[in-house]
Amino acid sequence: MSKIFSGKELVKILSREFGFYFVSQKGSHVKLRRNVGNKTFTTIVPLHKTLAPGTFRASLKLGGLEEDEFWKIVKK
Repeated sequence: MSKIFSGKELVKILSREFGFYFVSQKGSHVKLRRNVGNKTFTTIVPLHKTLAPGTFRASLKLGGLEEDEFWKIVKK
């Protein structure tokens, strides 16, 4: 991972580029969802100032995204 994102930045990217939409928020954790075909992926993103690398990867994995796929879109 070459860049460190805040939770807020990651939520924006997932919403704009990957079709996630806001479902709910509990405290500092935001729940996002997207539908791909007949599958639904839900992920949780903590709104921390900086996301730890493991937290970043886990949020992508929960959302059904590969890290390589994420970087291809973001680095454009």
